[in-house]
Amino acid sequence: MKKGIHPENYRFVVFKDMSNNTAFLTKSAAPSKETIKWEDGNEYPLIKLEISDTSHPYYTGKMKLVDTAGRVDKFMNRYKKHLDKKKK
Repeated sequence: MKKGIHPENYRFVVFKDMSNNTAFLTKSAAPSKETIKWEDGNEYPLIKLEISDTSHPYYTGKMKLVDTAGRVDKFMNRYKKHLDKKKK
């Protein structure tokens, strides 16, 4: 491996899936401004996720619409004229 290209500041971080409130603890170098108290009583940096393996349809086998940022509405508004022409 090349030297000097990998981060040195790995530490324990909690990743939390905001769609179903599951969380897991792992090592990461990702920056975070928030912290959370974990099951062991220690406080760790928190990184919020929109989707993880516990909520993704590929892993769960369930189709569930996750629209956290209004993406479906943005798409429909952007292509409304095109969709209206197609219906006619």
